[in-house]
Amino acid sequence: MTYVVGQIVLQVKAGAPNNGRGDGNVSMVKQFRAGRDTYPYVSAQACRRWIRDSLPASETASPVLRSGKGAKQQAYTSGRPDQYLDDDLFGYMIAVKADTSGAKESKTFMRDTVFATGTLVAVVPNPPVIDFGTMSRGFGSEENPVIHEHQMYTADLAGDILLDLPRVGTFELGSSIGKAALSPTVATELLAGSAHKTALRGVDCARLPIEQRRHRVAVLLRTIAEMRGGAKQALHYGDRTPALVILAPMLGGINPFTRIVRNRGGQTHVDADILRTELDAWADQLDGPVRIGWAPGFLGEQRDNVRNDLTDLLDSGRVLFDHPRTVLRALADEFVAGDHDHWFEDPTA
Repeated sequence: MTYVVGQIVLQVKAGAPNNGRGDGNVSMVKQFRAGRDTYPYVSAQACRRWIRDSLPASETASPVLRSGKGAKQQAYTSGRPDQYLDDDLFGYMIAVKADTSGAKESKTFMRDTVFATGTLVAVVPNPPVIDFGTMSRGFGSEENPVIHEHQMYTADLAGDILLDLPRVGTFELGSSIGKAALSPTVATELLAGSAHKTALRGVDCARLPIEQRRHRVAVLLRTIAEMRGGAKQALHYGDRTPALVILAPMLGGINPFTRIVRNRGGQTHVDADILRTELDAWADQLDGPVRIGWAPGFLGEQRDNVRNDLTDLLDSGRVLFDHPRTVLRALADEFVAGDHDHWFEDPTA
C-alpha cells in the first residue's frame, strides 16, 4: 500500500488568511503561544475549505444538508463518495435519528478522511500586528470616523499532508471494527453498476473503476497547485498557492519530511542534509522519487543552494526538482496515464 506524503509551505505577506475569535472590536487571526513565542496558523479546516472551493467547475461539491433546530442542529454533506470527489477524499459523518412520525429512518454512516491535512503553522514565530483603519467617507468635517482594527502577519506556514491511495474510490461496507461509509441501498446500487466488491485491510468495500480513482487523485493534485482562498482578501489579497511542496510515495503512512523545513536563526530554512538523511533512513519504504516543487524567489538563494547540494540525488533520479505547479501537474498526468496504478493496491488486502 502506498501513501503520498509530504509537506506544503505557503508564503503569507501582510495577510490575515484565517480569522480567530474576536477580542472586543479587534478582529484576530488564529494563533497560539509556545513558551514566549507566538505562532500564527491556518487551521486544517480552513485549508481543506480552500481546496474544496478551488476545485474545477466540472467537480461539483457535495451538497450540505442541515437538520434539527436551535442548539441541536446538525450539518453534513450528502455522504455520497461515489458521486462527489470531496466526500470521497475529505470524509464525512452522518448521524440522523428517526423522527417520532417515522418519516425519517435512523442512519449513521461515516468515512474517515482519505486526504489528511495538518495545521499550517508559521515556521518562525512572529506575533501578528494590528492594522488600524477608519471609515470616514462622506462624513462631515466635525464628525468622528468609525474605527476598525484587525490583525495581520507575515510568515511562512508549513503543514503536513497525506493521501491514502488504496482508499481513494474505495468505500467501506461496514464491519465489527468500523462504520459503513454507505447505506445498504447505495452499496447495492454501486455493486450492481460499475463498482466491484473487494477487501481492504480486513473490511469489505465497494471500489470504483481505476479510471475514476486516477482522475480523482489527479484533480486533487492539480487543485492544490492552484489553491486559492483565505479571509480578508479585499484588504490583504495574497497568493495562496504553495511556495514549496515536498512529496514522496511511501509504503506506510509515515511522513519523514516534517523536519526538513525548519527555523534556523529566526529564518525559514530548507535543510538538504536532513532530507538526505531521511532518504537514506527510509530507503526501504520509499516507492519512488521525492518530488520538490519550489517557486523561484521564495527564500532567496536557498533554492539554488539546495538544488546544488542535491546534485547527486537529482542525477540519480532519487529527487525531482521543479516549480510547485509543474511538479504537481506532472504527477497528476502520471496518475491519469496509469503510471502509478500499483500505488492503489494493498498487498495485505
